[in-house]
Amino acid sequence: MQKITPCLWFDTEGEEAARFYTSVFPNSRILEIARYGEAGPRPEGTVMTVNFELDGHEFVALNGGPEFAFTEAVSFQVICETQDEVDTYWRTLSEGGEEGPCGWLKDRYGLSWQIVPRVLLELIGDPDREKSQRVMAAMLQMGKIDVEALREAAAAQA
Repeated sequence: MQKITPCLWFDTEGEEAARFYTSVFPNSRILEIARYGEAGPRPEGTVMTVNFELDGHEFVALNGGPEFAFTEAVSFQVICETQDEVDTYWRTLSEGGEEGPCGWLKDRYGLSWQIVPRVLLELIGDPDREKSQRVMAAMLQMGKIDVEALREAAAAQA
């Protein structure tokens, strides 16, 4: 069992969200579903928590009520190796949600994700400051990250 487990607060969609997320990521599964009992505070028998794994990382979905909503202050980064992987996660996670700038999106539940090709991290961290700044400028113009456009920006001459 991992020491720190993110707990995602939902109104009533915790199980639905956990099933969606486990369908998106490889090596993922529902671990356990707990239901509210007669002590409440929600109706007896309704889903209280769903423990699940995403690519081997444990999460909890809590159906806690409508009091809290997700914000961009917390997001999950998905590091991708290829443009196909970027495209797949972008399309799947943004469906019914909202596409944002610079690789950010909100899924249908309002949870924020950053779909990041590894090459972006490498190019922005390049010791050639001019190259890294060209890549940053290119990325700031994108919604979904375009790996080839990043490489072109890196290779451009000042």
